[in-house]
Amino acid sequence: MEELDVNVSSSEGFGIAEKIVLLSFISAVILMAILGNLLVMVAVCRDRQLRKIKTNYFIVSLAFADLLVSVLVMPFGAIELVQDNWIYGEMFCLVRTSLDVLLTTASILHLCCISLDRYYAICCQPLVYRNKMTPLRIAVMLGGCWVIPTFISFLPIMQGWNSIGIIDLIQQRQFNKASNSTYCIFMVNKPYAITCSVVAFYIPFLLMVLAYHRIYVTARAHARQIRLLQRAGNPAEPRQQPQEPRQHPQEPQQHPQEPRQHPPDQHSTHRMKTETKAAKTLCIIMGCFCLCWAPFFVTNIVDPFINYTVPGKLWTAFLWLGYINSGLNPFLYAFLNKAFRRAFLIILCCGDERYRRPSILGQTVPCSTTTINGSTHVLRYTVLHNGHHQEQEKLPIHTDPESQESCF
Repeated sequence: MEELDVNVSSSEGFGIAEKIVLLSFISAVILMAILGNLLVMVAVCRDRQLRKIKTNYFIVSLAFADLLVSVLVMPFGAIELVQDNWIYGEMFCLVRTSLDVLLTTASILHLCCISLDRYYAICCQPLVYRNKMTPLRIAVMLGGCWVIPTFISFLPIMQGWNSIGIIDLIQQRQFNKASNSTYCIFMVNKPYAITCSVVAFYIPFLLMVLAYHRIYVTARAHARQIRLLQRAGNPAEPRQQPQEPRQHPQEPQQHPQEPRQHPPDQHSTHRMKTETKAAKTLCIIMGCFCLCWAPFFVTNIVDPFINYTVPGKLWTAFLWLGYINSGLNPFLYAFLNKAFRRAFLIILCCGDERYRRPSILGQTVPCSTTTINGSTHVLRYTVLHNGHHQEQEKLPIHTDPESQESCF
């Protein structure tokens, strides 16, 4: 979001060596964003298992927004930055600025929706998640991610609401008589700076913090449950193995239980470990989001109240730090999510069979299984207070993609 692309005059301009380094860095950022987001979109579109996960609808829409940022916004900003001149006219300057605000805000709102989706999936019961995240609600949330930014981008910018009271200052910075250069200046008055920053960053940031805090608390609680379950199940093993199965053969439950001296309730343990990993993944994504966008939006609110004295190079650095977030998200998914990582490998290796699995999500049977009359059943166990394992029930396996949600 280009809240303020201040005039970089000849006294503040970049030297030849600086321009070469800057152009190389910017080109790498743009290329990384384009290829990474395209890879995410292709992976979800090609893989049926990834399409079953509701969160991935937000991820694909996020990738599309970030892709548009890297194609429609970054290149023109890079050209102006390197050439120290805007050559595309005043109207296209307004269109490009509006696209900048629209797409970067949409990207941030998508990250907010992903955090809320993960909150319902991890902190609530599965039935609650299914009731909350219905296809209609997902469609409404996705629509909101694209419609809401228009009210702080095209509408006010094209009407000139952002420049009320500072038109003279904008005109002064649009032209540099010394170098005969023209610039695409986007300066904002105090009301627009506050409104835009609150809608585009501070409200989503607050919701993300609240959601991730609850996810973190839930993950810590689940980690404690795992330790308690393991402590309850493991101490019974050395006591039962040497003597009890042989000296008390009259106990009918000892022999069938003996081979099941493994961590109790494997399905619950599997889900808890998955949720713990999900919390760590989201914390990393949240940290990257704050690092990329917080400096820009803090400066965006402060600058109008200090008479627009923030240096141009500092604005440029903060702006491109925010752009980097659009290219960083796909790589976070690739390295932190096993399902996406395997899907990427299949695409990049042209469908190499080594990376194919019956399911792209790996093991689809979270519990111990047995085959009865040609059909597979799940064996679920519960832990008694004395540490013994007892078979509780047998249930037919059903493939439930919501029970194996993405780590996002």
